[in-house]
Amino acid sequence: MTRFSKDFLWGGATAANQYEGGAREGGAGLSTADVMTNGSHTVRRQVTWQKPDGTTGSTPLCFGSPERHLPEGAIPVELNDEKYYYPSHLGSDFYHWYKEDIRLCAEEGFNCLRFSVKWSRIFPNGDDETPNQEGIDFYKDVFTECKKYGIEPLVTLEHYENPLALAQRYNGWDSRELVDMYVKYATTCFKEFDGLVKYYLTFNEINLIEAAPYVTAGIIHADPQNIANGAFHQFLASAKTVIAAHKDYPELKIGMMLAYGPTYGLTPDPADQLLAQQWQNKTLVYSDVQMLGRYPNYKLKEYEREGIVIPAQEGDWEIIKEGTCDFLSFSTYGSHTLTVHGEEAEGGAGGNGGAMQMVRNPYLKTNAWGWATDPQCLRITLNTFYDRYHCDLWCVENGIGWNDKFEDGTVHDDYRIDYMRANIQSMRDAVEFDGIPLMGYLYWGCVDMVSNGEGERAKRYGQIYVDLDDLGNGTGKRYLKDSYHWYKKCIQSNGEDLD
Repeated sequence: MTRFSKDFLWGGATAANQYEGGAREGGAGLSTADVMTNGSHTVRRQVTWQKPDGTTGSTPLCFGSPERHLPEGAIPVELNDEKYYYPSHLGSDFYHWYKEDIRLCAEEGFNCLRFSVKWSRIFPNGDDETPNQEGIDFYKDVFTECKKYGIEPLVTLEHYENPLALAQRYNGWDSRELVDMYVKYATTCFKEFDGLVKYYLTFNEINLIEAAPYVTAGIIHADPQNIANGAFHQFLASAKTVIAAHKDYPELKIGMMLAYGPTYGLTPDPADQLLAQQWQNKTLVYSDVQMLGRYPNYKLKEYEREGIVIPAQEGDWEIIKEGTCDFLSFSTYGSHTLTVHGEEAEGGAGGNGGAMQMVRNPYLKTNAWGWATDPQCLRITLNTFYDRYHCDLWCVENGIGWNDKFEDGTVHDDYRIDYMRANIQSMRDAVEFDGIPLMGYLYWGCVDMVSNGEGERAKRYGQIYVDLDDLGNGTGKRYLKDSYHWYKKCIQSNGEDLD
């Protein structure tokens, strides 16, 4: 039986807006994430703003929020007000701890580590004429440190943050102006990190622009047309970036990144099964464009019904067709269950969605945030993607958040080990029994970070504990959890030892 290849990429994943910190250090500009406050699983994160007359306030333009607009005339800004705390400014302070974190990951056996580059650390305003050399030097130091330990960096070029100035001036990716700015930024990274980075992702979880247009695309005034504009402009920017990489840096591999979870109908009612298919199709629009170079017909018909016009100009479709990605990467944390029989369902909305008809799956266990552990989710996901695209696949996010209890210098996180065991087994079955070509597995949040959805540190994903609380109090010291030692053993066996 064929299991994981000898060059399988084992490791972990991070994001600058949750992990890096150093928001104002080294010449960096603020990003859209840097004006998002902390929250919790009961309190939504806020975007702080100011109007021309000096009026200030905050609005929840975050995941799960129905809000889509800042007040008329308001722009997102950092406010010097002690009632607001901005967790991305410190993150997990990777900016100062990167050597320690990379060493610990190397000792765990990682041969790959996913980072995102903060666009506003390279171009502080997004459209600067020349890049910020201090920012370039920081990332060069990070990637050089990785290479010292034989760790391959996977770099996400845009991961839930855009230069704040571009949201203020252009309404983010609603504007076509951002396309060439992004390509300039991406190709600057290719040039400056040549020989240090082989793998790039253009946009993190590109399909979630519909769920949180501010978080994903810096859009501060969003309606269905603005969101369609933003998605198209990101598709175009990604395609141009792929074409530029293939032309000037043919050794690079440029991937797309999708947020995905298998979707089940709760009952045998065909209406439930149709609902599940339609929900899944909302996601696959984005991989169809980036892997096949075209919108699926059902999305075009939806736009037609809603009066939405794709803002394509002459030559754009040819670029999108030519600039398809080299591989498909994805996040999968669990699955979704939907029904038209909500009154019969157990509990309320669950999983990562929050749609009115998304319900708890009675066959799955959930944590305190309602996230379900699905032992088959990765096998189903991998088969779905390979059947549709016949391309190389890479699981670059999979993990579980928990309110860990730090005791005696460690965390006894058997629940995390159980989750990882089930998911790696599912992934292994897809490779062994179904013949899926899988590039690697990157556990999400290998080091504790700020939670993106809630903006809190209490919801911990990592195998390495970081001594910081929700307001950034603590030493920042790193401690190894039980899951760290389990994953190290798993990697040493190339995924064979899951005990």
